Amino acid sequence: MSVETIRWKKDRVELIDQRLLPAKLRYISCRSARDMWEAIRHLKVRGAPAIGIAGAYGAYLGVRSSRAAKYRTFKRDLDRTVEYLATARPTARNLFWALEEVTGLVEQNRDKSVPELKKLILEKAHGILEEDNRICRLIGEKGAALIKPSSRVLTHCNAGGLATAGHGTAVSVITAAGKKIQRVYADETRPVLQGARLTVWELTREGVPTTLICDNMAASLMDQKGIDAVVVGADRIASNGDTANKIGTYNLAVLASYHKVPFYVAAPFSTFDLAIPDGSGISIEERAPEEVRTVGSSCVTVPGVDVWNPAFDVTPSKLITAIITEKGVIRAPDRKKIKKVLS
Repeated sequence: MSVETIRWKKDRVELIDQRLLPAKLRYISCRSARDMWEAIRHLKVRGAPAIGIAGAYGAYLGVRSSRAAKYRTFKRDLDRTVEYLATARPTARNLFWALEEVTGLVEQNRDKSVPELKKLILEKAHGILEEDNRICRLIGEKGAALIKPSSRVLTHCNAGGLATAGHGTAVSVITAAGKKIQRVYADETRPVLQGARLTVWELTREGVPTTLICDNMAASLMDQKGIDAVVVGADRIASNGDTANKIGTYNLAVLASYHKVPFYVAAPFSTFDLAIPDGSGISIEERAPEEVRTVGSSCVTVPGVDVWNPAFDVTPSKLITAIITEKGVIRAPDRKKIKKVLS
């Protein structure tokens, strides 16, 4: 039972407001690039593939009212919109990939009229959404083959339908594995609790046996109960396989290596940034201190205490057993293997 994270309705984009889950399942409307920027920035929509889809629609929303009569003026309006949307969040590669796809499409069709260009951009956004569903199904199928019968799987943050058009990356692997999954353990994922709020909500809706754990329980879990695989998503992957994902992922990779547990990353081609040699070149977003100081509306520490709040960390490729993509499984990923699979 996938969720429809993003949908086009007549003249607007509708998104699940993920800040309200699991208490409320509510869609919000975006009618402008500013609406979309705020939705991305404030985590109403989140997850690298979903942000990419949102960015493509945001580009259309930003130029559909353009009064430009000629290509040159219209392209200037588009460039301004794209530059604006790109400032919403810095780490997820898919946002920049989708904006590049839209810009490239317009540049390739400079002979078209402005109304035709607007139509092409909207069709491109629809296509990115539809393609994401196909890609996630393929990731699920390829990843499921790596899961052994009666597996206990640990996942982190949310790489489910809510992070994509509706099927998920890491969660797609879990659901495609079906009865081979004995139980899934989901990290709560502080400070925003995407695992507790979103992944548990998705997995229980799917009927997957699920246990929620605090982030700091993973080592004891591996030691005492045993874990057969760790499966996570990704927000950006460097050309050598170093992978940025939600803060705490690096911890799990180190623990998995120590306990000899396979560590899998599930991500589409659009998450790879082949222009970045390694993880040191990935821009890591730092978010508001209040995310750490509070849980909900309640302060849990000394008000005003200094906070360091990186939203992501980078897992070195040497700790990754395999990266699962729609184009194939890249085992012991390195620059040469990645280039071969993705070329």
